Amino acid sequence: MSTFVLIPGAGGAAWYWHRVVPRLNAAGHTAIAVDLPGASPTAGLREYEAFVAAAAAGEERVVLVAQSMGAFTALGCCERLPVERLVLLNAMIPAPGETPGQWWSNTDWPEVDDIDDIDALFLHDVPPEVAAAGAAHQRPEADVAFGQPCGFKRWPSIPTAVLVGREDRLFPPSFQARVARERLGLDVIAVPGGHLAALSQPEAVAEAILAPTAWTSWSAP
Repeated sequence: MSTFVLIPGAGGAAWYWHRVVPRLNAAGHTAIAVDLPGASPTAGLREYEAFVAAAAAGEERVVLVAQSMGAFTALGCCERLPVERLVLLNAMIPAPGETPGQWWSNTDWPEVDDIDDIDALFLHDVPPEVAAAGAAHQRPEADVAFGQPCGFKRWPSIPTAVLVGREDRLFPPSFQARVARERLGLDVIAVPGGHLAALSQPEAVAEAILAPTAWTSWSAP
């Protein structure tokens, strides 16, 4: 059995994965959602990587699962941990040495500086009671991480799955498919839900993470 280490996106709240963790555990695996210091003005990608490495310390079979900006942390951990698989969910797929701040223009996608309607962009498909509970876990992402380069030199030769929410309004499926093809030469795997699919469709997300057919050995496009 594997240890699934789940990395949240901007803000760093482990709570994002709370509906997926019990489903992975029920399948006989160990699931660990990592809480990152996203709001700290002195903690960036290197510190995030250290948190993930500490969470997986001593584990022999690690699957890294990263949502959105969490992909920048995951790629920096692949050489530090015995990672057997990598799954990216609605992810900002990084290029070597790229910063999260550069990613937007490099992928030709407009950066979201001021979100006027969080409900419409992120919570449109999340059950109301889950969205209400999430208010206590919301936190800002400090600027420091956006200016730090992703900590890898080339994409690791690790079986990789790119999961895309069919209703993602922040990163629409067609955009995510283009980036996955251009950067990894991989096709995406569609799952139900929006950008926060692990909250709105936890069963489908867990099934996709566990599905053997999801994993594809990466090779340079």
